Amino acid sequence: MKRALTVAAVAWLAFAPAALAQSPAGEFFDALGKLCGQSFSGKVAAGNETDAAFREAQLVMTVASCSATEIRVPFHVGEDRSRTWVITRLGEDRLRLKHDHRHADGVEDEISQYGGDSLEAGSAGRQSFPVDADSIALFNRTDRTVSNTNVWSLELSPETFTYELARPGRLFRVDFDLTQPLAP
Repeated sequence: MKRALTVAAVAWLAFAPAALAQSPAGEFFDALGKLCGQSFSGKVAAGNETDAAFREAQLVMTVASCSATEIRVPFHVGEDRSRTWVITRLGEDRLRLKHDHRHADGVEDEISQYGGDSLEAGSAGRQSFPVDADSIALFNRTDRTVSNTNVWSLELSPETFTYELARPGRLFRVDFDLTQPLAP
């Protein structure tokens, strides 16, 4: 019996590295979580004339709170602190991105909690989130149907975090410099 357990243990150890390997979504989530408590400055890397306020303001993201299943990233545009990206882990191989918009008094904005779930594996450096059905219903209800084809993407490398919004005829990207954390 002792020999059988030893053989079983050796077989498990040979299998364990593959069993413990993470999905790209899990790797992305864990890497983002390692930035918890830090803030970074950003700049518009792609956009159009409607993005003037973003180009003129100081852009700051803060990986503010992190748990095993949720990371909250407030995104400040100058003095406007109404935006928070909420990245939720949906099991090991999928993530959800939602946009939480609040007024200065903390009351949720009419246009809030929109986003989507990752449908493809993506990579440890890039996850994409096509618009979900709840968001399409919100956009229809609030006359923002142009957003019904949105795909949001988050990219992460050792040097840069990128937030992207893409749809036909529209590309908006903000790159944040991870090499120069801001002072608290």
